[in-house]
Amino acid sequence: MFGKLISSASLRACVLTAVAAVGVTGSIAGAGTYTVIPVDPAGPNPWLGFMNVFELDNTTYAFGSPWGTADLTAEFTGPVLTLGPNSIGDPDPYWYIGGGGPGAQGNKMMHASMYREMGAVEAGQNLTFQGTVLADTFAQGYDVTVFIKDFAPDYASNITTTIPLPSSGNFSLTALMTNDPARHFQFGFETVGRNVWSTDRAPIGNVQVTAFAVPEPTTLGVIGAAGMLLARRRRA
Repeated sequence: MFGKLISSASLRACVLTAVAAVGVTGSIAGAGTYTVIPVDPAGPNPWLGFMNVFELDNTTYAFGSPWGTADLTAEFTGPVLTLGPNSIGDPDPYWYIGGGGPGAQGNKMMHASMYREMGAVEAGQNLTFQGTVLADTFAQGYDVTVFIKDFAPDYASNITTTIPLPSSGNFSLTALMTNDPARHFQFGFETVGRNVWSTDRAPIGNVQVTAFAVPEPTTLGVIGAAGMLLARRRRA
């Protein structure tokens, strides 16, 4: 038979992974209610942009404001989201050391958030945000974080859960949302790095992400069998 017994917790995790991979909403006994959201250009809530600007020490805060997603820069081409370095068209020395132009060094650290905001429906649920990294060509000094944020009704505070975006393959981040329909729940990506002149963006590279890659049928079959075994144990 089996050389090693699989624990109920492990089996439950396998089943939850399988359900999450196909992107559904529901519940599993002992796991709580969950909502699974993939990287997807479509949906009831639009993708939004917010930029937090820091000085080059990456500690001294300058300002923050809503930005268009293309200005971050973060854009969908079909199902693929490309996250690139921010480029400011203003040549003022505030933005570029010695003034802007080809080859000029950025004078600010840009924290670009590409995100969606959810609301009352997700209150009290486990929110899972997931996708797949297709390519990561970012130069050193540029990093992307996956986040889920649980904001107070007035946005004065938040509970943030993050993971570094992997350089390749699937990623998945889950956080339990506060059971308060007045709160705001956001999920997305934060790209951090110096701003660059538009003609200098290509050498810096970018990251491309898309929807979660569903496991191969054979893998799903194994997970399905594990789920059946778990159910059989519960009935025993």
